[in-house]
Amino acid sequence: MLDFDLAEAYGVETAQLKRQVRRNMERFEGDDFMFELTHDELSRCQIGTLNKKRGQNIKYLPFAFTELGVAMLSSVLKSSSAIRVNRGIMRAFVSLRHLTNMPNTNDRIIKIEHELELIKENMNTSLADQNDINEDTRAQLDAISTALAELQAKEPVKKERKPIGFIQPKND
Repeated sequence: MLDFDLAEAYGVETAQLKRQVRRNMERFEGDDFMFELTHDELSRCQIGTLNKKRGQNIKYLPFAFTELGVAMLSSVLKSSSAIRVNRGIMRAFVSLRHLTNMPNTNDRIIKIEHELELIKENMNTSLADQNDINEDTRAQLDAISTALAELQAKEPVKKERKPIGFIQPKND
């Protein structure tokens, strides 16, 4: 996110946000927290004409914050929304740590992995059985097709039939 968007979200002015970042630069070292956009990067996402109103054009290059930088920024700023965000992050971190340190968590994970392996084995067995059934069915269908072809190839035997009705044929 860009600095002016974060300033609006945290309820502070962009200049104040930038001042706090520069005062606490050691907290934002590395590109995994934030970086400053270059003129070249900025020109790719902006229209080439200047805005007519005073204060509408970007005078200083904006900072782009990563997810870690947004979290770190919430600990640096003093606004009420930044404090709320920081509390939420800390609570989420602690609850995640508690979740991973719960007794029997490793046992549960091992049990789930074992159950997953059993499910995979059962699926493979079922698929193999189904494949065998399919091969048996194919063999049976081939036998039926062969028998039908043989029946079609034979000429039917013509039997003399008795006429139906009241008139009896004459025997000569």
